[in-house]
Amino acid sequence: MTAQVDYLVVVFTATSGASGELLGSDEKELEQLVWQLVDVKNEKLGKVNELLIKPDLSDLTEEKEEVEEHEEEEKRSRADNVYTATSLETALNLFHLQLTNEVNSAGAGTSVCLCTDGPLHIRQVIHPEAASKNILVPDCFYSFFDLRKEFKKHFPTSDLKALNAHIMAESLSIPVDVPAMLDPSATPDPSAILSAEIAVQQVQVMGSIVLALLSEPFSHTFSTHERVSEKFETGTCSKMEKVCDNTVIRARGLPWQSSDQDIARFFRGLNIAKGGAALCLNAQGRRNGEALVRFVSEEHRDLALQRHKHHMGIRYIEVYKATGEDFLKIAGGTSNEVAIFLSREDQIIVRMRGLPFTATHEQVLTFFSPEEGLKEMCPVSGGKDGILFVRYPDGRPTGDAFVLFACEEHAQCALRKHKEILGRRYIELFKSTAAEVQQVLNRYSSAPLIPVAPAPLVSMLPTVSLLPPPGGMRDCLRLRGLPYTASIEDILTFLGEFTHDIRPHGVHMVLNQQARPSGDCFIQLTSPERAIQASQRLHKHIMSSQRGANSRYVEVFACSAEEMGLVLMGGSLSHTHTHAHTRSRSGTGLSPPPCKSRRLSPPSYSFAPAPPVMSAEAAAALYPPIGQVLLAPRHLPPGHAYYPPSAQLYMNYAAYYPSPPGSPTTLGFFPSPSSLSSPGGLVRMPGLTYNGNGVKDLLSAMQGYQCPAESMSLLSSSLMGQSSGGDASLMSLPALMTKPAGPYLDLTLL
Repeated sequence: MTAQVDYLVVVFTATSGASGELLGSDEKELEQLVWQLVDVKNEKLGKVNELLIKPDLSDLTEEKEEVEEHEEEEKRSRADNVYTATSLETALNLFHLQLTNEVNSAGAGTSVCLCTDGPLHIRQVIHPEAASKNILVPDCFYSFFDLRKEFKKHFPTSDLKALNAHIMAESLSIPVDVPAMLDPSATPDPSAILSAEIAVQQVQVMGSIVLALLSEPFSHTFSTHERVSEKFETGTCSKMEKVCDNTVIRARGLPWQSSDQDIARFFRGLNIAKGGAALCLNAQGRRNGEALVRFVSEEHRDLALQRHKHHMGIRYIEVYKATGEDFLKIAGGTSNEVAIFLSREDQIIVRMRGLPFTATHEQVLTFFSPEEGLKEMCPVSGGKDGILFVRYPDGRPTGDAFVLFACEEHAQCALRKHKEILGRRYIELFKSTAAEVQQVLNRYSSAPLIPVAPAPLVSMLPTVSLLPPPGGMRDCLRLRGLPYTASIEDILTFLGEFTHDIRPHGVHMVLNQQARPSGDCFIQLTSPERAIQASQRLHKHIMSSQRGANSRYVEVFACSAEEMGLVLMGGSLSHTHTHAHTRSRSGTGLSPPPCKSRRLSPPSYSFAPAPPVMSAEAAAALYPPIGQVLLAPRHLPPGHAYYPPSAQLYMNYAAYYPSPPGSPTTLGFFPSPSSLSSPGGLVRMPGLTYNGNGVKDLLSAMQGYQCPAESMSLLSSSLMGQSSGGDASLMSLPALMTKPAGPYLDLTLL
């Protein structure tokens, strides 16, 4: 608009909440609307009109109703004309009707535009409340003049945020009796509620300011007004485009089914840039409840930040600052194919997920064609050109596609085909956005935004397979789905009669990355027959926990010790794999370990060697001749090269043995040499229990060391000169000792 308008309507609003610079920031409803018509050509002021919106008084007592009526009588005495309405929709329609009648009766012109003291009354009060209540706003509320900006054209040194009606009137030498609440010398309280008297007087002051600007010496022309976007415009954004950091916000807590139109409705009253609403996706390609929104200016961004924790339905939305780089990562694109696909404006996008890899354009068109006997039509806009298949860089299909529809009606008809069958698969349908199209294409066609997991462990083993050979002795049980509060006692109670068949130290709880139970457990039994019987009798029986009220059914499977060791050392079992040394990645039965941890890896792998605690001379003097063995890492003995020298071993610390003397026997990563190059030594183990099982317990305790059963001997306490503490055993340790029958290793020093 370049010509001077015929009438200005000075408007002031008041809510039941905060006022001033915080007006509309607390989501309070509109209660008072005051306006005055200004004849621009004749420089005359019209009557002051006041519109009161009554709240719902159905739950108020009679005393409160009498107080409300008394307050309304006082309000009516402040303005020339007073109107009442029962709802916002009725109030806006009544305002538009009274304004139209007043303009027609004046007869000096037809062009009318609103004028407010700052943008909050229109952008933060009327439009947001109308959008939340699905109310159609009259056209007159989509354009307005900001009196502060018009005033600043003649007083450039003024600060827009510090301006108010009193300061502008004082600068124009307009005598005004300003209440203490609006006095700039007093400390303002933005959270205070304005009275009806102040609202009416504010409009009268603003009318006087408009007349002062129209008269000499200013002779101001009200020609360029501000616009409120009526509709969100979709569009594309290039990664090469420059986006100002001061125009982007991040909204968090969105409902998963929300679209860009829902985001635009939440920020109604503020102007979002074309294609400026981008929904964020998680690593699985699903919406994560966040969105990046780009506004046309920093002023609109600052107003959007004031809507922090406003509600979208029953959910409150958090609003934070973001950067232009964040927005380009989500909404920016480089594909010409996508740009051509999204160049058709005013199109509704629907995302298809779960398509067969062999799906064609014709099959998609047939999928959306009307069935026999049905009148619903959902034709794809542009035919084959309205379908975009998402593919990997090598051209393989991903099972996703985007389809364009000409109108909302066709899109809603298409969405009703959600989970219908195409080929042999059901198809998921979702309403999508242009930014989501860019984000999905960027994820599949270029480097992922989220770093991928480390390479699978099996790729590091070119010569030896970690997979257990088929047909092994399945004398172990795998319990899956345990209650997280289950203890060893709960597991033993669950096993019942099979508890007597458990080997010593044969219960292995699997912990997650936070050192908490993961719901899995391995049990070592004495025989495969008992393991099979236990799996058949206990499978999907209920296990209760003494430490919690929850109970769950537990899956019980028979497995071998090798399979148990494989899972506990970082892999996972697949019940369909077959043993082969040259198998593909999809058939290995191993899952890539999710993390690496030096703490749980043996010190003989490729990590940097740990420095010794003390020098070799001091260690030899204190613990000859095995001090160096105890206080420094051991090197790999000669054997098969299971790992490349430069490879990093990734250990899954979500699976390990919670008890040191755990089984199975194949725990080691490398075989021990068949022949020993040095004679052995002795190990003394004082403090054995009286009810021990003898050599069997010693074998379990010293597992991993080359100590045959015949090398162990139990000595009575009388022979060792001990008066208490149980029997002590002597055991040779051939791989560690260098002097025959020489010094022994006392385990109490470990």
